[in-house]
Amino acid sequence: MFLLVGLGNPGSEYAGTRHNVGFMAVDEIVRRYTVTHFKDKFKGVMATGEVDGEKVALLKPSTYMNLSGESVLSACSFYKIKPSQIIVFQDDMDLPVGKVKVKTGGSPGGHNGIKSIDAHIGVDYTRVRIGVGRPVRREDVVNWVLTSFDSESRQQIDHVLSQIAEYLPLLLAQNDQTFMNRLSGQ
Repeated sequence: MFLLVGLGNPGSEYAGTRHNVGFMAVDEIVRRYTVTHFKDKFKGVMATGEVDGEKVALLKPSTYMNLSGESVLSACSFYKIKPSQIIVFQDDMDLPVGKVKVKTGGSPGGHNGIKSIDAHIGVDYTRVRIGVGRPVRREDVVNWVLTSFDSESRQQIDHVLSQIAEYLPLLLAQNDQTFMNRLSGQ
């Protein structure tokens, strides 16, 4: 079984914000594939199902970003999931809007949700970094991630989220490079 984790903050005031693009990725996967409805579980909401013959659990932590690792650890412990079976979808300000990069391990790059997961399970899981762009002024970073996308950026994000869901079977087969090539070729 794979654990697919979308990072974000719970609550309607955060819906559609840059920081919640991980939640948005998981929601798109749920729309595209046959999975159960979300249920409160593991300090978050979880759905389960199958993607291209692979069993998946989809988790959106309800702990707020800084404590996401608590939710991920709870789900991993219950399902006996190893870090190599985890894919985390996150926002990344160092990438232009709609650009996607996949990596395993490495630094959290200042992302508090990733820092929390690293502290709870280590760093040997796959991260799908979804570009949300960077504000012009450095001091605007906190407010930037908590704002919604403008209409042009939202179209780019919706397009890339659709592609992520479409090509998800490549990630599950650990074909990270092919996955990125397909996304960049669209």
